[in-house]
Amino acid sequence: MRIQWLTEKALYLTRRYMPAPYLFALMLTFLSAILALVVTRTPPAKVVAFWYGGIWEILAFTAQMVLMLMCGHALVDAPVVKRALDWFSSLPKNERQAGVLIFLGSWAAALFNWGFCLVVAGVLVREMPKRLPTVSKGYLAAAGYTGFAVWASGLSSSIALVSATPGSPLNIIEQLAHRTIPLKDTLWTPYNIFGVVGMGVLIPILFWRIHLPVESDASRNSDEVALAGQGRATLATGSAALTATSHAPVIVAVATEVQAGVTTPAERIEQSWWITALLAVMAVGYIYSKVHTGTFSMDLNMMIFFLLVIGWILHGTPIRYMRAFHEAGKAAGPLMLAYPMYGGILGLIRDTGLADWFAQLFVSFSTAYTLPFWSYVSSNVITLFVPSGGGHWAVQGPIMVKAALALDASLPKTAMAVAFGEQTANLVQPFWALPIVSIGGLSIREMMGYCLLALGIAFPLFGIALLVF
Repeated sequence: MRIQWLTEKALYLTRRYMPAPYLFALMLTFLSAILALVVTRTPPAKVVAFWYGGIWEILAFTAQMVLMLMCGHALVDAPVVKRALDWFSSLPKNERQAGVLIFLGSWAAALFNWGFCLVVAGVLVREMPKRLPTVSKGYLAAAGYTGFAVWASGLSSSIALVSATPGSPLNIIEQLAHRTIPLKDTLWTPYNIFGVVGMGVLIPILFWRIHLPVESDASRNSDEVALAGQGRATLATGSAALTATSHAPVIVAVATEVQAGVTTPAERIEQSWWITALLAVMAVGYIYSKVHTGTFSMDLNMMIFFLLVIGWILHGTPIRYMRAFHEAGKAAGPLMLAYPMYGGILGLIRDTGLADWFAQLFVSFSTAYTLPFWSYVSSNVITLFVPSGGGHWAVQGPIMVKAALALDASLPKTAMAVAFGEQTANLVQPFWALPIVSIGGLSIREMMGYCLLALGIAFPLFGIALLVF
């Protein structure tokens, strides 16, 4: 079938040419620097200075993302969550059903909160293959990540939320047009609902069709065969090491027995449920106070806090949560390495004026009717360099809002067009996929071919929504 041939070609290209996320960030860094030197004529010393400054601007966000990943990872290691996931993982009876189910679960989670979506998708990618050992983790990860492509149309949409928040430093519409945009004019609009529903209908059909049979694994390129050979050699080495450490299970068993027979005051404190209870009471009290005063907001910090508190409660004792959290730290390395590089890119293209130049290029041939569409197209390109919703809006928002005011175009639609570009371009930008691949335990190359095909639906779908409604 032609769709399977296309899938195999997309997978072949991404497996062969897609660099690791860290290298992808470095390549974008060099490309941004070259464009800044050539297009904006920024002196090399300033290019380097802007890049350096941007690296440190994103440290707080990097810490937030690492905490979200680790808290989510620790949460799903709680016994009750493991049982729930085991049940959920038993629902699909074949690989196609698994892909569709992971997409729908991720799609629904993304409409609630983008951070929650990434954790849910990663966990399902990790758990589903335990029931369906022949399924491709790349296929499942791509389905979960494609569900993420509606996050900016949902309740955690950074652009929609800041545009509705009076006094927000990122409420560019309020600063330039002196008014806020309520959510009913952004999220609850026909063009946004059309895109969300369209994704919910068309993407499951796509993933049903692009699933490759197990024998298609033979079509993988020679590089993967070589890697497999290296893996077998490593496995042989690992087997020898395992023989040398064959007493490890005995040590674990002894440790478990020691935990069961708590004897010292320190061990009793570690195993005390009342410490967790006090923490939970403090947390619930804080959340209640925020709700009671009308200041509650489900932002990134609150999402991390929820994951942390629920993890405390479900693990029961401090020592159990600590061990689960330490285990989660193994998955955080790729984020710590790649995310600061994107901060450098953000500082570089923002402070050299490169993003302004690029956005103005599209504005120059827009009309009141076409401005949202061209904002969307330019947003897709800028997202490759600035894949953070808030940071992206800070870069592109002022140009687009000024253009909308000059052309008398729709401010809400122009703002949401930037948001649409942010979420669709993420399908070929591995920045947000890192939590999923870290939790799921796979390479980014295994999933991006499927995501490339999903972009073929998502990109025109949201573009049509902006032009028709």
